Amino acid sequence: MKRRAGRLSVARMSGLPDDPLVSAAWLNERIGAPDIRVLDATWFMPNDPRDAKALYAERRIPGAIFFDIDESSDLSSDLPHMLPPPEKFASRMKKAGVGDGTRVIIYDNHGLMTAARVWWTFRVFGHEDVAVLDGGFPAWEKAGYEIETGAPRARMERHFTPRVRADLVRNLTDVQRAIDGGNKTSILDARAAPRFKGEAPEPRAGLRSGHMPGALNVPFGSLLNADGTMKPTDELKQLFDGAGLKGNAAPICSCGSGITAAVIALALARTGRWDAAVYDGSWSEWGGHPDTVVVTGA
Repeated sequence: MKRRAGRLSVARMSGLPDDPLVSAAWLNERIGAPDIRVLDATWFMPNDPRDAKALYAERRIPGAIFFDIDESSDLSSDLPHMLPPPEKFASRMKKAGVGDGTRVIIYDNHGLMTAARVWWTFRVFGHEDVAVLDGGFPAWEKAGYEIETGAPRARMERHFTPRVRADLVRNLTDVQRAIDGGNKTSILDARAAPRFKGEAPEPRAGLRSGHMPGALNVPFGSLLNADGTMKPTDELKQLFDGAGLKGNAAPICSCGSGITAAVIALALARTGRWDAAVYDGSWSEWGGHPDTVVVTGA
């Protein structure tokens, strides 16, 4: 199967729809397949008292493995949950039983939020057989499908080969270059409008309020239905067109710390734009850097 990734054609093994999301019904029909691995990618903001790993231990989709976004990051960075070195990611996936040829389905307890970050991470490391469960654990539970409790089952280790796709990642220099180029590249910011406009403080201390010059505000929640599933393709296209998305260069997605930026990348992929990149440092880097320009207002 082939799919479009911007101007590039990216190979994807058979068995996953030509869509970055799968439904709870789709997964339930294949939950026991030996080549499918389900990952729980739930993560909460530091000021949220809930414990993602404890929730996973209590209730999960059968056979799911917990993906720790913070632990599986670059712990040498001062910025939160930055992409890990390829060898670290490969090691973590090997232990989780995720290898070359594995179909990976990712979910979270929000409905659809943090799973998108892990979906993007897999793509950065060259694994295209990955999709997000639309509506996450709430959709699975609402459908009445089996919920696993007790001790998680062990998985046999598998070999994972990372093949880094640098085209899906942007750093501060890349973003500054895009801005200096006259905003020919769309920068899409997933934060809520008050934070984007500089009217509300950032949840992380030490960050200025506002946005990058020329950035477009696409709050990630606007891409979702009330039940936490993603809106259909036609509605997403209207949202992106209305926000002012430009059609040629690969969009750059940003947010507070690189989590919900991936929701924008996921939504763009649903519309056929598989080329969207994520600014990994996002506002945690830009808003805390002394030399970057910060704009307030709409």
